[in-house]
Amino acid sequence: MASKLERVIVHVLRKVKPNTDEKDLIEKTTKFIKRQINIELKKGNFKAFVEVGGSVAKDTWLNGDADIDVFILFPPTLSKRMLGKVGLQIAKGAMESFSWRERFAEHPYLETYVKGFRVNIVPCYNVNKGEWISAADRSPFHTKYVRTKLSQEDIRDEIRLLKKFIIGVGVYGAEIKVGGFSGYLCELLVLGYKSFIQTLKEISIWKIGQVVDVEKLYDGKYNEAQRYFDAPLIVIDPVDENRNVAAAVSKEKLGELITTSRYFLEKPEISFFYPNETIFQSSNVIIENLTKLKSDLVFVIFRSETEVPDVIWGQLYKTNRALKRLLKQYDFSVLRSSVWSDEKGSNVLIFELETKDISLSKRHIGPQFDSKEARNFLNKHLVAKNTISRLLI
Repeated sequence: MASKLERVIVHVLRKVKPNTDEKDLIEKTTKFIKRQINIELKKGNFKAFVEVGGSVAKDTWLNGDADIDVFILFPPTLSKRMLGKVGLQIAKGAMESFSWRERFAEHPYLETYVKGFRVNIVPCYNVNKGEWISAADRSPFHTKYVRTKLSQEDIRDEIRLLKKFIIGVGVYGAEIKVGGFSGYLCELLVLGYKSFIQTLKEISIWKIGQVVDVEKLYDGKYNEAQRYFDAPLIVIDPVDENRNVAAAVSKEKLGELITTSRYFLEKPEISFFYPNETIFQSSNVIIENLTKLKSDLVFVIFRSETEVPDVIWGQLYKTNRALKRLLKQYDFSVLRSSVWSDEKGSNVLIFELETKDISLSKRHIGPQFDSKEARNFLNKHLVAKNTISRLLI
């Protein structure tokens, strides 16, 4: 009789593996998109070519959740400014029959929907390995690398299981808003550890500063990698030893994945992959629950210009950290903090304080009595008007 773990895996795999109809539709859709882009390239006499990348090109996408990433590779002679401009021009012309919107990473790219699939059309440079001009230049090399390692269908299924698990436990997504794991990172972990279960076993014993080097580019010199990258998780990019694929992973998301991996291995349940839907409470219930808190909440609500999501969330987290430091500087005990945005201009910074009231008096600890700075400290505070107690040595 199959174990509970085996039954869960078989059940999940049946749901996440794309069927033949979906594969056929994606193949037809990608061919259509490539054809439309090539028509625009020919019109403008651009010396560029088109490649499909991402999970579609590697056949590692999840059933009903495929994004089609299309790259237009331009010659390195094109300036960075023109790369974004020309790339958008070509993409818009190719997708003129569809609704689209401009997105922005290092340079602009186009997002649209074709036959129900989200499509990202990204300009990049056609360069040799290691001669990167833009961040997107590595993507075609990532696709080629992973495809050379996917010799068996089984390993694709193992990747799908890990992706679905990471989505289910809420740590999927390398954007700043999430601070989690990208699809490429999931693929590398399974390629390195060989299976979904073995990957979770390894993750369950990870420590902060863990190094994963699939191609052994650092030859076991993990201390060197840790000094160079200084990140909670370090996964060396097989196509670029100077890049950490896990750079976006926050300490919080890493901790969540380590913890949930341990729990799943101890007690496997389908709910790790398919969690219950969040039940949103009414505003009255929320207010009632907040009033029961023994702590105090501070909300900083403000509007801002509409920006690219990664820019918005980056600024919010940065501001949150600065205000948290300021609150601590003035002796407030910050239990936790968070940020929120609708990405349309409305933003909130949230701080939970042990109490919003602080004592009017404060113990000011000075330098050691035998240090050079002791005299200055005494001269300043012995005669200060706000000194309310005698000096203690």
